Amino acid sequence: MKQMIRSLAMTACLSVITIPAFAELVIVINPQNDIKSMTASQVAQYFLGGSVQFTPIEQANGSPIRLEFYKKVLEKEPPQVQAIWARIVFTGKGKPPRELKTSDEIKKAIRENVNAIGYIEKTAVDDSVKVIASIP
Repeated sequence: MKQMIRSLAMTACLSVITIPAFAELVIVINPQNDIKSMTASQVAQYFLGGSVQFTPIEQANGSPIRLEFYKKVLEKEPPQVQAIWARIVFTGKGKPPRELKTSDEIKKAIRENVNAIGYIEKTAVDDSVKVIASIP
């Protein structure tokens, strides 16, 4: 019995160690945009079709940063987000966020559109984007 408990404890510890996580992700917009900051719930509106003031840009489907964003900002699992967007598209009320493969591509798209909003790793921030929220 003690052996089994030790084994379960060791497995639990190892599973925590192997879960990939970003130290911090940030919400970014074009530096020319006047917005100074946003809360996570305000950001979620744009990525869940609740507002069209900004054009949301997603990281690649299945990427660790996208999963982290969904968990921490949207507070939803990927299938829940897909269902929300399927409903919005079906009713003709919008289209899902554009999806790009890398943080560099997201920064480029934000540079080209003053109304774009996206999320990247904090370590990828440079002067081509303005951070409006940090998500620990």
